[in-house]
Amino acid sequence: MRLVDTSAWIEWLMGSPVGVSVAAELPERSQWLVPTLVQLELAKWLTREVGEDKADRVIAFTETCVVADLDTATALSAADLCARHKLATADAIVYATALAHDAELLTCDRHFENLPGVRYVPKTGR
Repeated sequence: MRLVDTSAWIEWLMGSPVGVSVAAELPERSQWLVPTLVQLELAKWLTREVGEDKADRVIAFTETCVVADLDTATALSAADLCARHKLATADAIVYATALAHDAELLTCDRHFENLPGVRYVPKTGR
């Protein structure tokens, strides 16, 4: 199972050079974990950047993957991860979700770089 962080989604959707690297790392839909928080962040970004129709299509795609709701256990784990790794709340929720599902986290965000269970794709040349 692989959780694709919002940063990796955005690079992939933009078709950036980093997005090409991300595309090679994307799992099959049956192994693609999508937290509801990532759905929120994608809907917000896509609606602002490319419009509601594209946002609706991408969110529909996410629903064909494995969607992970935020539950109490994951929320409490995220609180601990905030303190232990100095992560922002949203990042801690994403990371806690990956850990709860034994999923590798695919991300382009540097603050995840040295955490266990993370596949970090750097944003080079930016």
